[in-house]
Amino acid sequence: MSETIPQRALAAARSFLGTPYRHQGSRAAIGCDCLGLVRGVYRILHEREPEMPGPYAPDWAESDGADRLLLAARRHLTAIDRDAALPGDVVLFRWRRDALAKHCGILDEDGRVIHAYAGSAVVSSALVPSWRRRIAATFRFPE
Repeated sequence: MSETIPQRALAAARSFLGTPYRHQGSRAAIGCDCLGLVRGVYRILHEREPEMPGPYAPDWAESDGADRLLLAARRHLTAIDRDAALPGDVVLFRWRRDALAKHCGILDEDGRVIHAYAGSAVVSSALVPSWRRRIAATFRFPE
């Protein structure tokens, strides 16, 4: 039986664990940020870049007010219901209910999320209630 997209995405995301944080990077073992992790996994799954994001601030504090991270996810990923999310699916976070999405990661097993942690590396962290409340949207990598 062949692996599902979420299973393949999870394996690809785990290959980034320990990668140093690097703003706008997207390469395992070299450096990446949260968006770079998702871009890198997309490249592994589809052998191409989803799109070049252009420059963005480390905190996504863009002056145009557009929810760029959420809009890009909608262009390249398949939106799914939060309750249907599986390990290997993408989660976007916003720090406040009315704020723009500013962080993303890939669901790991056992209630964890793989994400690039500024000042550190790609890690698997517990998806604690305070993080769960900040989930803005969930997506699956396309077939």
